[in-house]
Amino acid sequence: MSLLDLRSAAREAAPQVSAPEAVRRRAVATWRTRMVNEHGSARVFEQLAGQLERSGFPAETVAQCAVFAEEERTHGVLCGAVVEAFGGSAVAPALAEADLPEHEDVGPLEAVLRNVLSISCLSESVAVSLIGAERLRMPAGELRDLLTRIYADEIGHARFGWQLVQTHVPALDPAARTRLGDYLRVAFAHLEAHERTYLPLSDPRSGPLPEGAEAAGVCDGAEARELFYATVREVIVPRLEALGLPASRAWRDRHALLDHPAVQAATASPVTAQA
Repeated sequence: MSLLDLRSAAREAAPQVSAPEAVRRRAVATWRTRMVNEHGSARVFEQLAGQLERSGFPAETVAQCAVFAEEERTHGVLCGAVVEAFGGSAVAPALAEADLPEHEDVGPLEAVLRNVLSISCLSESVAVSLIGAERLRMPAGELRDLLTRIYADEIGHARFGWQLVQTHVPALDPAARTRLGDYLRVAFAHLEAHERTYLPLSDPRSGPLPEGAEAAGVCDGAEARELFYATVREVIVPRLEALGLPASRAWRDRHALLDHPAVQAATASPVTAQA
């Protein structure tokens, strides 16, 4: 397993923070996990940009997606900066590298749309919702400014995906839309498994969140889960249905695919769960 060491860059960007020791410990664990996940997401967008290029998308679309990879690396540094600010060290095992699915059972456009749906329309839309709620509970200051920078980028990542699917999904024939609906069952199950891993319920061993934890960017796992499910049901599913995709059925039937390899992989990360 490779080591992710962002200490040098992170220390230069460290915000001014102040918190009791109990909050500091929780904040270091939370932001270090985010550091690893954000930095690891760069590879996802790099591979997606390559797939877009091979599928014949315009150069500006490919370039925009490639920029997202650099933004994710920057997010990793910014999260590491918070780790350092709270007295931790911006070093951790890196995410295991995984290849983006090529979906060779369908044509190039449909294959790209599958990945865009999973990455931007699902994962990034959930990130926007969770980070947006976190910002509302964080007082004005350097830490909120840092989180706002990440939040703005995540909005762009989600919007990119929604614009692509809104352009291309309506032009697909009914059979392709049905296949995308079938794929959404896997994507939803994977998304749920991932979010439940990184949004754990309270651990009795660590006790309830200490006072001031939310101001340091440490969320309540139960509340975050509720927001995750509300985002899927009230935002993502209706928007996909409006595009002619059977998203309601896919969300309802996602548990039938809990043994799918992609879903199993979502819970196999060695990274400490985000709280």
